[in-house]
Amino acid sequence: MKAIATGALVLMAVIFVITWVLEDRYPWLRYVRAAAEAGMVGALADWFAVTALFRRPLGLPIPHTAIIPTRKDAIGSSLSEFVATNFLSEDVVREKVAAFSVARRLGGFLAGRSGAERVTGELATAVRGLTTVLRDDQVADQLAALARRKIDETKIGPPLGRIAGEVFARGDHHPLVDFVVDRCYLWIRDNYTTVTRVVTQRAPSWTPRFVDDMLGDRVYQEVLNFALAVKQDPEHQMRKALDEFLITFAAELQTDPATIERAERIKDHILDNRQVQSLAASAWGSIKDSLLKAADDPDSPLRRSVTEGLMGFGRRLTEDAELAGKVDRWAGDVAGYLARNHARNLTGIIDETIARWDGEATSRKIELQVGRDLQFIRLNGTVVGALAGLVIYTLAQLFL
Repeated sequence: MKAIATGALVLMAVIFVITWVLEDRYPWLRYVRAAAEAGMVGALADWFAVTALFRRPLGLPIPHTAIIPTRKDAIGSSLSEFVATNFLSEDVVREKVAAFSVARRLGGFLAGRSGAERVTGELATAVRGLTTVLRDDQVADQLAALARRKIDETKIGPPLGRIAGEVFARGDHHPLVDFVVDRCYLWIRDNYTTVTRVVTQRAPSWTPRFVDDMLGDRVYQEVLNFALAVKQDPEHQMRKALDEFLITFAAELQTDPATIERAERIKDHILDNRQVQSLAASAWGSIKDSLLKAADDPDSPLRRSVTEGLMGFGRRLTEDAELAGKVDRWAGDVAGYLARNHARNLTGIIDETIARWDGEATSRKIELQVGRDLQFIRLNGTVVGALAGLVIYTLAQLFL
């Protein structure tokens, strides 16, 4: 195209020379000479204008030439601002998102099993990548720190007292009491020697041995009978006393400052135990192994559950107009917020990319994209200049 445009300039020059030589013999050639002369002027003017965009004409340091190489950064910034203002404005983005109908398209995609399974597969890949990137010790430390912080922020006494009070009031603790009483009775029954030894060891040294044995046997029988009575009688005074104590203790956990503080000290002591601290690491290890196995198995219950859940959500989006409207409004709000607050940051990649380009390389890239059309400008300048020259010369001859 450059050759064709230059050829048109040369053609005008040749015609000008020929008509200049022959115009005295053929006066009508003056009109052709005027057209050719004006055509050369138009061709040269447009050549200068087109060339000045990309380089300095003839290498001369003429002001306001080589515009693209010297002002590429300003052009990039202006282009970025233009895109942000006209293509990423909040109104335009909201209009496009509303027309796109996120809920309808998302619902249609997720409602089909293939779409839901595809999303599930991507989630499984993300899980595998996440567990690969995260270090086990760091995750365990974060879990432990998070749990410790949440527990520290909460007084354990009042909630524990409320739960215990409800349990004790309903009598849900009675099976545990039955189990403890039964175990105590069995231990006393099967440990005659141990019980009597406690009695004989505390007897005075001056009492006869047979008296100590008789006393020990008597104490053992009383203890055994007492344990049996507690075991067999649900309304035994010992059981009632225990119930009253537990109910009172539950109330004190909620209202008594000393009891609440004692519960806090016990809580801190438990949390500082190394075995308890190691639970976070073991818990994360178990969770990680379970997640990886479930993620790798397309038929795992977890992946099937996620797939079914996504399909159900997709059907709701297509059938529930209220939910679809909420999703569309949420998408519009998110897109509008991004456009309102970050449009210029998003288009900043244009500035950064163009700023990294070499000036000459940038000029060459742009010229290769639009240069063909610019050469048509040179051709049009040649033709329009010739016609304008012809008209001007003709009018001059007619009226001047």
